[in-house]
Amino acid sequence: MIAEALDIDQLVEDCKRNNRRAQEQLYRQFYNYAMTIALRYSRDEADAADIMSHAFVKIFKSMHTFDKTKGALQTWIKRIVMNEGLDHLKARERFSKDMELETVEEPQISNTVLERMGADEIMKLIHQLPPATHAVFVLYAVEGYNHREIAEKLNISEGTSKWHLSEARKTLQQQLSRTT
Repeated sequence: MIAEALDIDQLVEDCKRNNRRAQEQLYRQFYNYAMTIALRYSRDEADAADIMSHAFVKIFKSMHTFDKTKGALQTWIKRIVMNEGLDHLKARERFSKDMELETVEEPQISNTVLERMGADEIMKLIHQLPPATHAVFVLYAVEGYNHREIAEKLNISEGTSKWHLSEARKTLQQQLSRTT
């Protein structure tokens, strides 16, 4: 583990000096991790690849700002990929700011339906959500943000965040009921 930490530290330092081999090694080392995150914010692998390319350009350009005393490299990369994914969603469709819903009734999804489906099938359903609804659902259900944090990240109100989450759950419930 200590050798791995030293390798990462050296890799970061080499990337800060724009060493192309180090950048390639960093890309290869974190590709699967970053792609998993990018897929959460995209409709398909082509969109995810677009998010990834933009994210890694930002990673390499801003590598000099990475400070290991403030957090792990993996966490820093995750934040950049997430932000690029959100930017990608915002560019695809303007977020609705006029939908407000303070009290949301939770749709019920049967656990037996979820148990019969694989993660890939569930992700396909999530990818079919409209971009803003998709973004709110992923930030809330997958990344663990609360509505206040989502509202700040997406520049929407908390009520709009709640509405999008409710719509995502309702849509997913309808889609899941069709698969039973």
